[in-house]
Amino acid sequence: MSDTALIVIDMQNDFCPGGALAVAEGDQIVPGINAAMAQADTVILTQDWHPADHLSFASQHDGAAPMSEVDMAYGKQTLWPDHCVQGTHGAAFHRDLDLNRADLILRKGFRREIDSYSAFFENDRITATGLEGYLRDRAITGLTFCGLATDFCVAWSAMDAARLGFAVQVRLDLCRGIDLNGSLDAALRNMTSMGVKLVRPQA
Repeated sequence: MSDTALIVIDMQNDFCPGGALAVAEGDQIVPGINAAMAQADTVILTQDWHPADHLSFASQHDGAAPMSEVDMAYGKQTLWPDHCVQGTHGAAFHRDLDLNRADLILRKGFRREIDSYSAFFENDRITATGLEGYLRDRAITGLTFCGLATDFCVAWSAMDAARLGFAVQVRLDLCRGIDLNGSLDAALRNMTSMGVKLVRPQA
């Protein structure tokens, strides 16, 4: 029995080219992720799963533009275009992603009043998703992350995993970033400072 898991973050249509919150080249990492899943003993997928009136949507704030910031009860919140609305095509996984390899699909961001970047905690940093307990129950101690987007949901998940005491690495070749106002470089620095191992493709 392996004590490691591959966690694939938010490989959904709205985060891929043509989607509501598209990450450049987001679809190009699907084949590599499928190959990594085929080699992993444990695979967990996360899925952004918002109600249509989620408060992280700019459309829910009069006069607010996507990518602007507002103060929420839990702190600063980036406002996004409406995306990954429950039950829509945009919220579905990319059609080429091998869902059969998933031991667990974890939905996050379904509470209207709190956004959820991390696979472990919502953005209030208190409300847990239950993923930690699942991993502990399965005696998993090492985690590899990939998916979308490097500088938001992947980074927040990886850093939370490191805080919780897991051995963590991120497959940068199997991620793509948004890079909002320098967010990608900041995320890479922050992950490194937390002890997350950043793995780049072989030359």
